[in-house]
Amino acid sequence: MGFSEWFSENWVNIVTAVSGIGGLWAAVFAIRKNAKATNDEAKARKVTNLLTITANHRELWKECLIYPALARVIDPAADVAIQPVTPAEEFFMSMAISHTSSTYEALKDELLTKQEGLRRDVGLFFSLPIPNAVWRRTKLLQNQDFAAFIESSLR
Repeated sequence: MGFSEWFSENWVNIVTAVSGIGGLWAAVFAIRKNAKATNDEAKARKVTNLLTITANHRELWKECLIYPALARVIDPAADVAIQPVTPAEEFFMSMAISHTSSTYEALKDELLTKQEGLRRDVGLFFSLPIPNAVWRRTKLLQNQDFAAFIESSLR
């Protein structure tokens, strides 16, 4: 299945994922604007933000379960030297990196409750062959502190 065929079948899912990430950024800016909220309001916003990120996370990872063309993304035995990363896998990874970056920024700005296992989760995911190959090619396009977070998670 070529990228254009995959894209024509999945454009609705792509728009949904992009709008979800856009919604997260809108939530981030709204919370920053109203920084003088009471403690209860701040806690409620953190929960709302966490629910938004969780929904976006679920939508993103649902793609791996629905589309067999993305199964290699989470395959620890995938060999990118024998079978290079496909356009569909590359696109999925760009969405996963964007999602991870959004989550990292929200946590850094204390807009979410602390996620205890995040560093381990990120390290395990980005150490897989396809995520690692895409990350190596695209990390220079990311914010330096986010790139440093991913790199430190890989150690």
